[in-house]
Amino acid sequence: MAYDTVFGYCWPQTIGPGGELDLHLSSAGGRTVAVEVARVGAAREVVWSGDVVAGDHPVPARAYELGCDWPAATTLRAQPGWRSGYYEVVLTIDVDGKARRDHAFFVLRPPAGAPNTILLQLATNTWHAYNDFGGHNLYTGATTSSLQRPMARGYLYKPPGAGRRVTTTHPPDPDMNTHVGYLRQHKLSPYAGSAGWPDWELPFLQWAERAGYGIDVCTNADLEDHPSLLDGKRLLLSVGHDEYWSGPMRDTTEAFIARGGNVAFFSGNTSFWQVRLEERDGPATKMVGYKGQFKNDPVFGTDRISELTSIWSDHLIGRPENHMTGVSFSRGGYHRIGKRVTSGAGGYTIHRPDHWLFEGTGIGYGDVLGAGATIVGYECDGCDFTSRDGLPYPTGEDGTPATFTILGTAPAAHFTRTTAARPPKPHEPAEDEFIAGRLFGTRDPAAVERIAHGHAVLGSYTSAGGGTVVTSGCTDWAHGLAGRDPQVERITANVLDRLG
Repeated sequence: MAYDTVFGYCWPQTIGPGGELDLHLSSAGGRTVAVEVARVGAAREVVWSGDVVAGDHPVPARAYELGCDWPAATTLRAQPGWRSGYYEVVLTIDVDGKARRDHAFFVLRPPAGAPNTILLQLATNTWHAYNDFGGHNLYTGATTSSLQRPMARGYLYKPPGAGRRVTTTHPPDPDMNTHVGYLRQHKLSPYAGSAGWPDWELPFLQWAERAGYGIDVCTNADLEDHPSLLDGKRLLLSVGHDEYWSGPMRDTTEAFIARGGNVAFFSGNTSFWQVRLEERDGPATKMVGYKGQFKNDPVFGTDRISELTSIWSDHLIGRPENHMTGVSFSRGGYHRIGKRVTSGAGGYTIHRPDHWLFEGTGIGYGDVLGAGATIVGYECDGCDFTSRDGLPYPTGEDGTPATFTILGTAPAAHFTRTTAARPPKPHEPAEDEFIAGRLFGTRDPAAVERIAHGHAVLGSYTSAGGGTVVTSGCTDWAHGLAGRDPQVERITANVLDRLG
């Protein structure tokens, strides 16, 4: 194999207490691999290490959709005392006296009856959608993403340095191409700024555990395969970029809300696309997402149209994510990225400072929240709203619940034919045209204009069953915690204390 490093993946990616998983490795020249396994949160706790003999295996053609099918190099078993969480698997080989290193991961689910009442589900579906190891991802023509392959560089580990964030920070970096330069310098995937563990969930968990909160962890797929994980939980968390949701995931989450469970979406672009987890002999091995090629989806035009892997707000599906989150990327867009709201404040203008969310923050009407840490950045979710007496109210026309309260807003906008970082081909619709077509059944200019002026919307609603939902309406909330913004920290604590 033409490389001088090591790659690997764990299968299954998620296990319960006492569970087993296999570590599948390919090492340049068949070199022995030094393996270290550590739970990562406020502290990094090494739980296992050892040398593993690995073969030098090729990356098969179409590995991005068919998987690598490498043999297991060793088997790991979760030991008593290992806590629920994200486990980093560091793989190291020696090549001519230089250490070559890569990363794999797995998640340890909590046991039944675990004392922690907060559950964080990692946005692993989104990691897999952007993962381009082996050739392609759902953004370069693939419609299937194999879960049985390594993650490309940058999704599980990012070196420190300027440019880690895809968002242009406030104040802006001197070089507007810092992020692109960072990815190239470290030879990371060009999509590594859009998804992965280091960007959002890692800083959130580090802050939360330092603050004394006990938080259990699962994957997106676990909400589909193990809905009983929510038994005994008070609060479910979504953090960062949580874009791809399956139908059973939504069923689990919406049933939890309906029976009085609470959810905090400290995330953006949340549940924008529907996907299906398929090919099961145990855990699903593939994630299907046709996206703009939705007419090629086998369920298109059938009685399974509700499973279509288009956007959840597609008029053919009729189940906008607003029903669950209160907001949608279709009414949001981008803030401080590329040519979209390039010089925006990076924070929310607050409209209703008397809401319980802001207790102890000292924030007032019209103040801007989080601009110093640029917590409004990258992808943003909003809702259709109107103003009465100077305050915003949701219209509900897009599926936002009637009880939803808009607490803060920031302008956002979709990519157009002339502002997209990756311009569409002449025969393809621009992002704003595609979204309008799926929402309204037409791409005419009047339809596109209806979504041209989006917002990041910070808000909350309560379900008929008493479940409270809070949404940040943006991917980058966790950077306010990483940057130790005191108001962002207090609001997050208010949510975890009151709802969790």
